[in-house]
Amino acid sequence: MKTEFSIEFYPPQTPEGVEKLRAVRERLAALGPEFFSVTFGAGGSTRERTFAIVKEIAAEGRPVAPHLSCIGSTRGNIREILGDYVGAGIRHIVALRGDLPSGMAKTGEFRHAAELVEFIRAETGGHFHIDVAAYPEWHPQARTPADDLTAFVGKIKAGADSAITQYFYNADAYFHFVDAARARGVDVPIVPGVMPIGNFSTLARFSDACGAELPRWMRRKFESFGDDGGAIRAFGLDVVTELCARLLAGGAPGIHFYTLNQDGLTLEICRRLASAA
Repeated sequence: MKTEFSIEFYPPQTPEGVEKLRAVRERLAALGPEFFSVTFGAGGSTRERTFAIVKEIAAEGRPVAPHLSCIGSTRGNIREILGDYVGAGIRHIVALRGDLPSGMAKTGEFRHAAELVEFIRAETGGHFHIDVAAYPEWHPQARTPADDLTAFVGKIKAGADSAITQYFYNADAYFHFVDAARARGVDVPIVPGVMPIGNFSTLARFSDACGAELPRWMRRKFESFGDDGGAIRAFGLDVVTELCARLLAGGAPGIHFYTLNQDGLTLEICRRLASAA
């Protein structure tokens, strides 16, 4: 049975970046992904660039899911964006709370992602397949794991169809989270998010910011390589391929790759997984 993959991009800031992403997308399309997703900057800061990339991917005949974050937004803003996507024939959205942009004091008219999911359903009915975020290692702003799980359940009850997790490197955290969600009556697919590792310093910075744990054994091994990019890449490929294999063997419905607009690592991981199948 074919493994289902989805692939995430961010909207480039320059014409050169847009052109590079076209080439990356073409190579990754060979995997036959379920969809490409495109991120949405804090407070809608990348709204036009996100929409431009989404429309371009859709025009290529490829399934695409724009991210839509609601923090700092109004119902009018979100209604307009939804109208743009309906008009463009987009049928899939990743609905997120998002982060409040630096210097912005007000959260806007939405406080939680569940409110955004409810609003999308009220405005567009069943037009969109809605994905929401899940946090196997718990959201860094959650007061307790129980609170975070309750927030996740609320997003599903509000009308979400499936979920994509924050990236992680501890498969047990994912399996425990799925079991806990199932015990609360959640029966939608929960797709693990995975970030290939090409640059350890970048990964460490991202992880410290978002609360994703880097297991000590991994961190120490990466640190031991110093500036040896080849060793970092080889070890990262082994770690992430083994993680994906364990997740899929344990029943994960697919893998969502956080690519950082690169293709080489994701292609190699998928090649290894296919050859081992």
